[in-house]
Amino acid sequence: MVSEVTVTQSVKVEKSAQFEPRIVAFCCNFCAYAAADLAGSIRMNYPPNARVIRIPCSGKVEILYMLRAIEDGADGVMVIGCLEGDCHFMSGNFRAKKRVQAAKKMLEKVGVEPERLEMYNLSSAMANRFAEVIKEMTENIKKLGPSPLRKGVAK
Repeated sequence: MVSEVTVTQSVKVEKSAQFEPRIVAFCCNFCAYAAADLAGSIRMNYPPNARVIRIPCSGKVEILYMLRAIEDGADGVMVIGCLEGDCHFMSGNFRAKKRVQAAKKMLEKVGVEPERLEMYNLSSAMANRFAEVIKEMTENIKKLGPSPLRKGVAK
């Protein structure tokens, strides 16, 4: 006879094994997008979960865009900008960092895990690191499970 606990645990494992997160990656044009392009050019392997959105600067990503992506069904959101102190628009990546922190606080207040939103900094030559952060974010979101705001997810 199988106990309820064992059945429940095995069902949870099966659901998480099938779950593939949807991740939105806002990438600055000069560094993060160039790193993504380089990773693709040299045919690096990384999960296909992230949808890259090319933006002029990470500092142009408004809090509303981050929150709207999660509200519209993304399981995770990444803002990827230039290395700190190396922004093509002077301080855009510092502005983005502040906005990400503010958005994380808002997510926490409404009961959504703030770990669903992360900021990374890359240079255009960091194709390996780009692939790593996509893998890292995908693994972290898989551990969290589907977003509670994702349509069609049983609560």
